[in-house]
Amino acid sequence: MAQEYIADKSFEKLDFTKAALPQGEYEGCSFTGCNFYEMDLSGYSFSSCSFTGCNLSLVKLVKTRLSEASFKDCKLLGLKFEQCNAFGLSFHFDKCLLDHASFFQLKLKKTIFKNTQLREVDFSAADLSQAVFEECDLWMATFDQTILEKTDFRTAFNYTIDPELNRLKKTRFSLPAVTGLLSKYDIDIEGLN
Repeated sequence: MAQEYIADKSFEKLDFTKAALPQGEYEGCSFTGCNFYEMDLSGYSFSSCSFTGCNLSLVKLVKTRLSEASFKDCKLLGLKFEQCNAFGLSFHFDKCLLDHASFFQLKLKKTIFKNTQLREVDFSAADLSQAVFEECDLWMATFDQTILEKTDFRTAFNYTIDPELNRLKKTRFSLPAVTGLLSKYDIDIEGLN
């Protein structure tokens, strides 16, 4: 079955849980205030598309192509990004809710996360080299065998990262949040308040 090709189209305030978005290749499209909740977007392709104020929670992403996708003010709870098509995978997030998402083993070099809540997110074995976590809440996020070289955590908070289990080189931190590197040692650090 041939997929539709849709370019430079705007979709506003549509509920795709009632009438599904046609499967296809979307390029340069914008989605504003749309509801994709629990939709199966497997095999879809989104290239240079923007999502603003959308609910994409629990969406299925098997072999979904996300290339230069931008998400702003979106709800993306419980997504398994590692199921996406890895070819050209690139996106950035601004003011999003990404709790319980998984980026397991993904190459996410230079990915930008701004003002985003990433609680209990799995970054295990991911390559986050030169990624930026600007004003991000990383409470209970998992970093295990994660490449964090030149990653910027200066304004991030609530993270716990074990330097022995992750690759940290020229990684950027600031006080007092940098104490998240020492949390496994259960020590008291005074004078940081």
